[in-house]
Amino acid sequence: MSKAQIDESKDQQSSGSSTQNSLSIEEQGIDTISESERKGTPASLFWPWFAANISVFAMSYGAWALGFAISFWQATLMAIIGVIVSFLLVGIISIAGKRGNAPTMVLTRATFGVRGANIPAALSWIATLGWEISLAITAVLAMATAAEKLGWGSGTSVKIVSTIIVVGLIVVVGIYGYDLIMKCQQVITIVTGIITLGFFVLGWGHINFAAIGRIPNGSLPAMLGCCFFVMTGFGIGWVNVAADYSRYLPRKSSNSGIVFWTTFGASIANVFLIFYGLLLAASNMQLAHNVGNDPIGAIAAILPAWYLIPYTIVAVLGLMSGAIMDNYSNGLALLSFGIRIPRAAAAIITAVLTTLGVVYVTFFSDTFIGPFQGFLTTLGVPMAVWAGMFTTDVLVRKKDYCTEDLYKPEGRYGAWNVKAFAILCVGTIVGWGLVVNSAAQWLTWQGYLLWIVGGKSSSWAGANLGVIIALIIGLIGSFIFQRKDIAKQEADLPASEAVLPTSEAAQTSEIAE
Repeated sequence: MSKAQIDESKDQQSSGSSTQNSLSIEEQGIDTISESERKGTPASLFWPWFAANISVFAMSYGAWALGFAISFWQATLMAIIGVIVSFLLVGIISIAGKRGNAPTMVLTRATFGVRGANIPAALSWIATLGWEISLAITAVLAMATAAEKLGWGSGTSVKIVSTIIVVGLIVVVGIYGYDLIMKCQQVITIVTGIITLGFFVLGWGHINFAAIGRIPNGSLPAMLGCCFFVMTGFGIGWVNVAADYSRYLPRKSSNSGIVFWTTFGASIANVFLIFYGLLLAASNMQLAHNVGNDPIGAIAAILPAWYLIPYTIVAVLGLMSGAIMDNYSNGLALLSFGIRIPRAAAAIITAVLTTLGVVYVTFFSDTFIGPFQGFLTTLGVPMAVWAGMFTTDVLVRKKDYCTEDLYKPEGRYGAWNVKAFAILCVGTIVGWGLVVNSAAQWLTWQGYLLWIVGGKSSSWAGANLGVIIALIIGLIGSFIFQRKDIAKQEADLPASEAVLPTSEAAQTSEIAE
């Protein structure tokens, strides 16, 4: 492709983007967002992160937290800390989005190398697919339960219809892309916020403060286990997509504003929902047990029949909001490790796999929480290492990314960064050795280092130490061994790196290849 052809392509993209609206399919893939297309403020990040995290599903964590055999107030404190700290990581990583105006898994090429970043991109693809499937499953169960209670049907046929509706809507919004997602998230935030307040009022009569006060205190390892479980289930599950939604922000956007609005938007709903879930679960042990199989349906059982329709709306919309963001980011991750297809096609591939996963768990799995916990713990360890490494990169790096070199293996970021993989491998091996994972037979090999703290039967065994240790290894390892690499990468860059006016960097990379 000649320079003139590139310029022509740029003109066509500029013309197309000027008329693009929320009802047109986003054409941007993993390209750098051009200066003319950057928009919004840090405060605009509140809407997608709040909407994706106002899911009623969060209340189930109240019941699961009590499963660590700790008191109500211990669980409350650990849940709040786990939510805020984990989403603080999301906020910090979001800074990278506006510094490079590219997806998260493209920006991590500065840490792992342009070719080497395919590995974390593949891990991210698996993680986001798992989260999308998990959220879609819960939405299907919520819709099917509500239909049965309202007398609209029951059994397999209702679940099939629910699957078609839920997955279908996720696919449509995911295919259309960023602008429609941002608009939908604003609407979802308002609708679900109002209906959730109504649920709080209606469910208040089921709270038994005397029963709550009788729950005894638990041990420190149990408290830490609760905290780490929450971190893995919330913020650490989002770190690998954080920059995908800040990449459209102008370069002049405030770093502190990005961190605050992301952390606040993602945390505030979860804090209140988990707290309310704790109140309900601590008041009713049977309810706490039932959420293991169908968390949304179990909580819906305490509502009056006339509120099931609005409750179903808030449950399904909240869960779908998170699934839509995962669908979008999953497509970007797929493109990031070399699959050369349009972004919309990548979203469709994700949708097909999601459908298969939903069908398997909904119709063939005996329980919900078992496979879910196994997935979170296993994938959470390497993603925690990556999160620590990328967080250090963002904090240490003082200048914008050289976006052109993010697409060039021969550029300043190189093709492979051996030190980065050494840190990732060490953190993952140590992390897996310090977690107990009995959710499935094929996961029981983990925990091989727990003999250091008394073995798999010790009080520390259920603390999920591996996740937090993996995160710390990533943070410290990257700071020690990659700080000089970062300084070298940005030594000849201006304080604010001027990016190419369109996706010329990605196009130039394609020419070279």
